Parts: sequence; C-alpha cells; structure tokens
Amino acid sequence: MNPNNFHLANIRFIKRIVVGNDNPQSMRTEKEVQESMDMVNRCLCSTPRGYILNVEKSFGLYNVGEHQIVLQYAVYNIGFDRKPAFLDDHAQG
Repeated sequence: MNPNNFHLANIRFIKRIVVGNDNPQSMRTEKEVQESMDMVNRCLCSTPRGYILNVEKSFGLYNVGEHQIVLQYAVYNIGFDRKPAFLDDHAQG
C-alpha cells in the first residue's frame, strides 16, 4: 500500500475543531477564531497529515436582550491514521 494514498479504513483518530461562534452566551474573540483556523491548517499540513472528513456549517439567529444576532460557524472533522503529538501539546498549553 502506498503511504500517500488516503483510505478511510486507516482513520483511527478524529479531531473536531469549531471555527467561529457557536454559543451566544460565550462569544469567541477574533484571536480565538484565528487560533482555531490555525489549528485546522496545522492539522492539514503537519505530520501525520490529517484529512478533512466533513465540514459542518451552521448559523443561528438569537435574541439577546433587545438585540438580534446571527452566529456563524464551521466544524471541521479531521481524520488521522494516529493521534498527532502536537494535539497533546496543544491540550496542555
């Protein structure tokens, strides 16, 4: 088997990363959203290389007090053949 080929059967670990605001009670800052996107990019470029399995896109319309707000977010499900070490480092830091 060529190690450069992607096979769904080889996926042993899935990382779920939310990019955007999904909770009106706990709004993420622009910096936090950018950090999430940086993590998606790192998962796709580092070793072991991750593969996007699914992207969930969603939005919500919420009433907060007298204001109406719209929240948009995407959830990236990235699959790996083994859990990357950098994810353990990210969880601790």
